[in-house]
Amino acid sequence: MDVRHPRRAIAAIAAAALATPLLLASAGPATAHPDPAHRAAKLAKKLVKRSSAENAHRHLERFQAIADSTGGHRAAGSLGYDASAAYVYKLLKKAGYEVAYDDFTFVYTETLAEKLSVVSPQARDIEVSAMTYTTSTPEGGITAPVAAAPVDEDGTSGCDAADYAGQTFTGKIALIKRGGCTFAQKQATAADAGAVGAVIYNNTDGSLAGTLGAADAGRIPTGGITQEAGEALAAEAAEGEVTVSYEIRALQEERTTRNVIAETRGGRADRTVMLGAHLDSVAKGPGINDNGSGSAGLLEVALQLAKSHAKPANKVRFAWWSAEELGLQGAEHYVADLTEAQRERIELYLNFDMIASPNYGLFVYDGDDSDAVGAGPGPEGSAQIERQITDFLDRRGTPHAGTDFTGRSDYGPFIEAGIPSGGTFTGAEGVKTERQAELFGGQAGVAYDPCYHEACDDLSNISMEAFDVNIDVIANAVGTYAHDLRSLTEPVESVPTDGDAGSGGGLHDGHTHERPTE
Repeated sequence: MDVRHPRRAIAAIAAAALATPLLLASAGPATAHPDPAHRAAKLAKKLVKRSSAENAHRHLERFQAIADSTGGHRAAGSLGYDASAAYVYKLLKKAGYEVAYDDFTFVYTETLAEKLSVVSPQARDIEVSAMTYTTSTPEGGITAPVAAAPVDEDGTSGCDAADYAGQTFTGKIALIKRGGCTFAQKQATAADAGAVGAVIYNNTDGSLAGTLGAADAGRIPTGGITQEAGEALAAEAAEGEVTVSYEIRALQEERTTRNVIAETRGGRADRTVMLGAHLDSVAKGPGINDNGSGSAGLLEVALQLAKSHAKPANKVRFAWWSAEELGLQGAEHYVADLTEAQRERIELYLNFDMIASPNYGLFVYDGDDSDAVGAGPGPEGSAQIERQITDFLDRRGTPHAGTDFTGRSDYGPFIEAGIPSGGTFTGAEGVKTERQAELFGGQAGVAYDPCYHEACDDLSNISMEAFDVNIDVIANAVGTYAHDLRSLTEPVESVPTDGDAGSGGGLHDGHTHERPTE
């Protein structure tokens, strides 16, 4: 790299890699070993020993340097993402993997303005976050009165037309509490009632960033604010007219991006083991925990697998997804493009998204729905995946809890395709409970990742302890499943944990991969 011109050098790397033609995955059968369990245990032990957070941190440093040289982020469709993908591609290719780019088009979006100010009766500014795929106000914004949708006891405020029947919303900014339905539904129903804008306030502590789920979903300019700010504004509006100045503007345009797919040259293609992490960040920051951590952890294990010179009995495929932050678009594109035969060859999918949150919990996806929270169980085999991970953690004496398959990350399309899924997660904007603080340490009443989707999600926003634990989980899973898949069909006892939906924080209600209600 020409250190005098880092941006130019990064652009050159990205351009060179982007020119590489898409490779077709090969399928070379491997000779079965008479004792797959022995080979699996041996490889798993070796990979756990050799894979480390210290090594993976070097990849985080590179992601940070890329973001610093490309406008502060690595969002899909940007130079920062292309350079990140090129970096991953180059290392995997050098390590001997068959590497392919998986291209697709998507609607790129970038916030241009997000301002909310009370004009009267008491002037003040309120921090607001534009929701992904929102429509835009005119430049300079709009000035209009606030009309607060009633807060329903069942937590579905602003979801139904009846919520807007008690007062006039025509020409006003609808103030709506989060919960009960997607952000897209809330703003659309407000638009039907005549509102010219929507402000959605959180139903828990912390800021509210979200998405309407699809580029054609936006009806009126929509942003999110904190619970405290929303309740104060609602109380003020109940006393008399409140006028606000509201500017939400965003760029939207079609762009091309790509997933990075790498697989072992050998191994049975009809027994493919797949693991993935999304490589893109949001446009507000470098995304070092979300999801540089999962991407770096996966890359570290993949490189260690190559260095081991192991010959897996099963094909091992790694994926780094693009445009996850815009609704799992990379993973959805990939799964949708698979033929039925190709889908049937994928025995399982493991997902690693945000594995180093600074105020972490050690959460394992609840494959059998033993915690009875939120979504139901994953496809058959998901319970066994959960047990494989928890057994590994139990042997090490590492505490863990379940977390719901909210559908918010890249396992979503695989579950929908009937592929057994699982993985780990250390929490996003959800707030750590007292019980979780006792179990994992850290601070109760504070978000697992206070810098979630913010500019401060940088190298200082990483727990090396959580990072190391989860890299070991990845390494153990790769070593095990590379040789032995028999555990996927073994019966397991359902063991409830103290897991809840809180580790997911309710999350981005509007993602297309999100369940329709919280």
